[in-house]
Amino acid sequence: MIFLLLGCASLLVVMGALGMFSRAQVANVKQFGVWTVAIGGLLMAALLFFTGRGALAIGALVMLGPLIWSWIGLAKPQGTPKSGTRPPAGRSGAMSRAEAMEVLGVPANSSKADIQAAYIRLMQAAHPDRGGSDWLAARINQARDVLLG
Repeated sequence: MIFLLLGCASLLVVMGALGMFSRAQVANVKQFGVWTVAIGGLLMAALLFFTGRGALAIGALVMLGPLIWSWIGLAKPQGTPKSGTRPPAGRSGAMSRAEAMEVLGVPANSSKADIQAAYIRLMQAAHPDRGGSDWLAARINQARDVLLG
């Protein structure tokens, strides 16, 4: 009976975790995976070390250390911009009304409410606080300002 209860509890925990992962952003899931692998590797190295296989543990850490270090992002220089923050070539300066409509994906005869709704929808996906691009968020803001100006 105890195994049945433990099995049901484990199933509920797994289903809850899958539900959280289905709502999580890809960047957060990736970061969780990297940390899981890093901590699991360190625990495995500790287990190897304490069971008398210290040379194997040290060798594994030496070979996997730089990989884990780069995954976590500690080896990244401070001045390096986040990916997706640089504008593509030829896309700088003032934005035309046609370009602003293209950025927001609205037709020429859109109302202010339609423009605002498109702006909110795009910013929810592209905001830097949610893993989006600084440059793209700035373009969306600029497009809204041009159209609602």
